[in-house]
Amino acid sequence: MTLIQYSNMTLEQQIQDAIKEAMKAKDTVAMNAVRAIKGEILLFKTSEGGAKDVTDGDILKMIQKLVKQRKEAAEQFVAAGRQELANNELAEAAVMEKYLPKQLSVEEVRAKVQEIIAQVGATSIKDMGKVMGAANKALAGLSDGRTISTVVKELLG
Repeated sequence: MTLIQYSNMTLEQQIQDAIKEAMKAKDTVAMNAVRAIKGEILLFKTSEGGAKDVTDGDILKMIQKLVKQRKEAAEQFVAAGRQELANNELAEAAVMEKYLPKQLSVEEVRAKVQEIIAQVGATSIKDMGKVMGAANKALAGLSDGRTISTVVKELLG
């Protein structure tokens, strides 16, 4: 299954189409992966106080969370000697990652964080909250929170 990017199609619509494609192709791994994303979108839309409209940015965050969960589960399965289950989790994570933008390298994250530190005028580790807020917004979908946090601590420390 290949990801087809339509500029006028929202990420939610792409996910919906991917479910149909996976069903037609009888690709259970892809079907489970995109259904998991669709489930997160529905939970988001129907949650207490949740926004009824979901943005592509919200969906990217959901996909990142799901990918992280799949990778953590795979590590646990490997530790328990259940490689076939780990392989399935990693396969689903790979399908989900097709919807994420290319992740930035640590060097690229460091350069962006340095710009943000200069913009907010941060000088010490006490300013980490300000920097993290701006960095998480600026790098949403481009890097995971752990990498951003590590780079911010390194640059402010």
